[in-house]
Amino acid sequence: MTALKSKLAIVTGGGSGIGFAIAEKFVQQGIRVVIAGRNLERLNAAQQQLGELCHAITCDVSDLSSIPGFVQTVVEQHGAIDILVNNAGTNMKKDFAEVTDEEFQQVILTNLTAVFTMSREVARSMLQQGSGCIINISSMAAQYGIPKVIAYTASKAAIDGMTRAMAVELSPQGIRVNAIAPGFIYSEMTAKALNDDPERKSKVFGRTPMGTMGQPADIGEAACFLASDAAKFITGIVLPVDGGNSIGF
Repeated sequence: MTALKSKLAIVTGGGSGIGFAIAEKFVQQGIRVVIAGRNLERLNAAQQQLGELCHAITCDVSDLSSIPGFVQTVVEQHGAIDILVNNAGTNMKKDFAEVTDEEFQQVILTNLTAVFTMSREVARSMLQQGSGCIINISSMAAQYGIPKVIAYTASKAAIDGMTRAMAVELSPQGIRVNAIAPGFIYSEMTAKALNDDPERKSKVFGRTPMGTMGQPADIGEAACFLASDAAKFITGIVLPVDGGNSIGF
């Protein structure tokens, strides 16, 4: 992993959860990290925890017009971008028949369209240096059907396809593109949701061969691997980090 030192990464949604865990693992490897998100207070708190290699810049990815300026600011303040992790996202749990057009489009905007726009702007910078690594965060929802998350599922299935298409187009020019599909990853919110729904909790663990939930750091480790020279011949994959959930029975 030492080859990652002195590189610059952007992690969207880096102020908390999986995004924070990815940023933390990057910093531990000596990578400079720009964490982006809407909540400046949360970003600043994360930056304080992560230390001098971390920098916080606000960016609402759902405001597509702000993304080119954000990327330009990162390059001007911190130099060439080597790694982009498209982690920022949103979810909505609602019965299929009750989801409005506006609600569906809002999830698609944040989880898919913003990933395209951010990737396009960063790729333009990476193309100038002839190298780079883009990591999209997919989901097990793209692997099989999960009820009441139709918009989220649609967005993540599209992320998988876009990852492959981006890899085919950008890899010949030195930019590797991969995705990580997290399974059930521990957070206070996830734990509470499962504890409040014993049937769902039983189903989750019943089809997870490793019999436990993952930790945010597990996704951070996977991102470090995909961003490193250890993965220099890997592009266009969707890597499940799910304890076997996506292949469980």
